[in-house]
Amino acid sequence: MHSEVLSSQPASLSPWIHTRPLPAARLRLFCFPFAGGSAGSFMPWFTQLAPHVQLCAIQLPGRGARFGEPPVHDFATLIERLGEVIARYDDLPYAFFGHSLGALVAFELAHHCVRRGLAPPRHLFVSASGAPRHRVGAPRYDLLSDGELLIKLRGYAGTPPEVLANQELMALLLPAIRADFALLRHYRYQPRPRLDVPMSVLAGQDDAHVGQETLHDWQAENRAGCALHRFEGGHFFVFEQPEQVLELVKRKLDEAL
Repeated sequence: MHSEVLSSQPASLSPWIHTRPLPAARLRLFCFPFAGGSAGSFMPWFTQLAPHVQLCAIQLPGRGARFGEPPVHDFATLIERLGEVIARYDDLPYAFFGHSLGALVAFELAHHCVRRGLAPPRHLFVSASGAPRHRVGAPRYDLLSDGELLIKLRGYAGTPPEVLANQELMALLLPAIRADFALLRHYRYQPRPRLDVPMSVLAGQDDAHVGQETLHDWQAENRAGCALHRFEGGHFFVFEQPEQVLELVKRKLDEAL
C-alpha cells in the first residue's frame, strides 16, 4: 500500500491525521492507536471500509512523519490538542475507534466534544480495554529500563520479534512508547453524566491484559446502548481478525447513518 496520505477536504493539512480524499464521504471514522502504535496500524482499513466512510487514522507526535516532534506525556494535554483537531473536521458526522490506550483516548475525547458543545460522535468503538473506572494505579512501565520495557512489549505480542531484536530501531522507538505508557499512568477517571452515544465494546477472548470482569462496566458510561462483542485472539485481536472486526464496524456505521 502506498504510504503517502493526504488530509481531507475541509481542513488544512494536519499532521495529526492520515487520510485520503473521499468526495463521496458521508461519515469519518477517526482511529486511535494502542500504546506504541501509529496511524500505520490502521492503513489496511483504507480500502476495506464502505466507500462512503473516510478513514482518519490519528498520528501522535514522536512517530512516523512526526518522529522529530516531542511525544505527549500528559493525558489531559493530549485530549485538548486532539479536540482542536476534531473541531476542524465538523462538516461531516463522525465516529471513533480506539484500541487499548486508544480506547481511553476515544472515550475521553467523546466527553470533550460534548463538553465543548461540538457534535458528538455517532458511534464509539472501544477495543481491548476495560471500563475506565477500573483504570486505577496503572503500571509505571514508562519508568522501566530499556531491557525491562522490551520484556513487557514481548508479553503484549504486538511488536514483531524482528523489530524488538533490532537494538538501533528500538532505541528510536522507545521514547514514543514510554510516552504512551506515561499517558496511561497519568490517566484519571472522572465520573460524569453518561454519554448519549451508541457504544460497541470489542474484546479478545484470550486477552490476558484486560480483566474480563471490567468489560461489562462500559455500559455504566453510556445511555444510548452498549454491546459487548468478543473475538478470537489476544490483546491485538483487531489486527489478527480484521475481517470480522471490520464487518462489525461497517454494520454499526451504517446504523449510525
